[in-house]
Amino acid sequence: FNPRGNYLAFLGRICPEKGVDRAIAIARASGLPLKIAAKVDKVDEAYFRETIMPLLTGPDVEFVGEINERAKTAFLGNARALLFPIDWPEPFGLALIESMACGTPVLAFRRGSVPEIVDEGVTGSIVSTPGEAIRALPGVLSLDRQAVRRRFEERFSASRMAGDYLK
Repeated sequence: FNPRGNYLAFLGRICPEKGVDRAIAIARASGLPLKIAAKVDKVDEAYFRETIMPLLTGPDVEFVGEINERAKTAFLGNARALLFPIDWPEPFGLALIESMACGTPVLAFRRGSVPEIVDEGVTGSIVSTPGEAIRALPGVLSLDRQAVRRRFEERFSASRMAGDYLK
């Protein structure tokens, strides 16, 4: 559970409500590089070109593009933390539990299902603003990655979810 990369991760789609622009700002303020693994849907190409591409300058932000499941495990597992600065009522947040499955803590915005998924101080931290995120990040980076993985197993493993469904 020792990440090989000294970077923060963003995983998802490039669109205004997913907050990649905020993730870039948070990472830059923290002094840690950010790797962005995200797809750009046709409907969001102009947003990506006009708003996000100008922010991808410098060696501190790397746009990886869309990645497959195998690459996702290494991408998340080697990250210091996942940034999830959403600005919409996220119905579930699969990227959150994918990150936790790798033992990688999350820093997420308090929207939608986030408070139901993230265990404050165990699997990550929940914030409401970029300023709060910057202040919370050192605590997130110091979380016990084995404890993150254990909580994932307790709450979101396939066997746990199937057992709950059968009950």
